[in-house]
Amino acid sequence: MALTDPSRRLQAMPPYMFAELEKKIADKRAAGIDVISLGIGDPDHPTYPHVVEAMQRAVADRGNQNYPSNRGREEFREAFSDFYRNRFGVDIDPEDEVIPAIGAKECIYNLCFAFLDPGDVALASDPGYPVYTGGPILAGAEAVLLPLKEELGFAPDLDAIDQGTAERARLLFLNYPNNPSGAIVPDGLFEKVVDFARENEILVVHDNAYSETTYDGYVAPSFLATPGAKEVGVEVFSLSKGYNMTGWRVGAILGNAEAISTYWRLKTNVDSGLFEAIQLAAVAALDGPSGPLEEMNAIYARRRDLVVDTLRAIGVDVESPKGTIYVWAPVPEGYTSTSFCEKVLEEAAVVISPGSMYGRSGEGYFRISLTTPDERLSEALERMREHLAQA
Repeated sequence: MALTDPSRRLQAMPPYMFAELEKKIADKRAAGIDVISLGIGDPDHPTYPHVVEAMQRAVADRGNQNYPSNRGREEFREAFSDFYRNRFGVDIDPEDEVIPAIGAKECIYNLCFAFLDPGDVALASDPGYPVYTGGPILAGAEAVLLPLKEELGFAPDLDAIDQGTAERARLLFLNYPNNPSGAIVPDGLFEKVVDFARENEILVVHDNAYSETTYDGYVAPSFLATPGAKEVGVEVFSLSKGYNMTGWRVGAILGNAEAISTYWRLKTNVDSGLFEAIQLAAVAALDGPSGPLEEMNAIYARRRDLVVDTLRAIGVDVESPKGTIYVWAPVPEGYTSTSFCEKVLEEAAVVISPGSMYGRSGEGYFRISLTTPDERLSEALERMREHLAQA
């Protein structure tokens, strides 16, 4: 083995898809091509001013410049407790049912190391966020894919999980509103998940990244509002998308106190906590006015309608999502997800994400992000209209 050869665990990992996508965009632009990216969900509007102002004050405070606690500031935990009670009707004990996370990605990854051993299984939504499968692999465990069936409202068929797999499973990853499909949680699914998890002693991890980004009057629930959910699960709440804070890397894990204690035990050996100024900025976001969030959702709804109307006009049978910042659509007949997205990139200089990047069950679809400025989004859609019409 050479000096710099990666570990077998790392070799088992495919390249992180968004890193590959960023490289492809950079290569095109370096060649002088005007590429418009609709591939990555990074909000194009700035973080809300009251959040930035809170951060500026907190950064200047000498008291926030030392090591933080992994448990989080009391104000942070209280803010999440208040938010969950007011927003979701969920009682969260700020002492032992919530601690900070350095973004949802870090949290989900660390949960794999906190709960999985070699030979264990994590049940992962397919298509889904790549960390649901990459985290278990790096932890030496196995990720078993749960196909999200369109005919079931992009819900997994829990009854199709064989008993042997269920007995080995320790984690179950879910995400609603769902990335990449934009689906909202089907009626009764959370209740069925609680029963399944209780019966098989599985910890449910609900990735609640998009609950605050919804449309058409839909209000997304918390998994923890489901009767019995705190007995079997935790929820990861991220401020990244709803509050335009992707670069801040701030969220929280809430729910089952014993699970959170185990997660905290791992984190005390891995990192030194979340910068307290960022925690105070998160408090400002959660406690702040709802107007900026409503304005962003109105912007995304307008862009969603533009994307859906354009795709339908050229014959793509696409549903209009009620949540997330994505439109999920079937590729035209005769193409795979990858070949269609490559055609759009080569001929229209527009980046869209092939559904297969999100798992085997994503094959046959592509994803468009709504986080591109209006004028560039309109231009990208016009380019796609021209080339898709010939697809």
